Amino acid sequence: KKSTTPAKKTVVYTKTPSANGVATKRLEVVNQYIEQYKGIAMSNMKNFGIPASIILAQGILESGAGKSSLAVNSSNGQSQLARNENNHFGIKCHNDWEGEVVHQDDDSEKECFRKYEDPAGSYKDHSKFLTTKKRYASLFSLSKGDYVAWAIGLRAAGYATDPLYPEKLIAYIERYDLHQYDSQVLGKSVVSAPVSNRVDN
Repeated sequence: KKSTTPAKKTVVYTKTPSANGVATKRLEVVNQYIEQYKGIAMSNMKNFGIPASIILAQGILESGAGKSSLAVNSSNGQSQLARNENNHFGIKCHNDWEGEVVHQDDDSEKECFRKYEDPAGSYKDHSKFLTTKKRYASLFSLSKGDYVAWAIGLRAAGYATDPLYPEKLIAYIERYDLHQYDSQVLGKSVVSAPVSNRVDN
């Protein structure tokens, strides 16, 4: 006589990354990035007059918190496309760049990007880039504590083609409380950005 008891089925459960887990990992990555570069950002704010919150938010956005192919070293296993560019701000070559370069697809194919020896060089060049280009001159009439105006101004001056660029910067600043670093610097002396010796582009 055949048994009428159903055969037992073996159910195998596999773990998949949860949305919360991914979000937590992202939070850790961004916080590590902020911890690593907040000192440079505040120093550049004092020396060049660019809000530290804007510097950090641009670095996070443009470099994927240091994980983009332009920002990381492939030996770290962080990106298969990485070539140790240390470019945290997506700054393209332009006519006045005399350093090393790398070509990568962006708005167009094989666009020329600047390459740096280390991230600190990228941060310094970003500040020099904004303070010496005529199209960014109007930014330096804005309050150093008004990160919203700076975010909107960067987009208006042509720093990025993404129409949502200001909103993305503001979201990072508010989500990670980056404006606290502006406040720390504003409690001290802030050097006004130079307005002479600016060049086009």
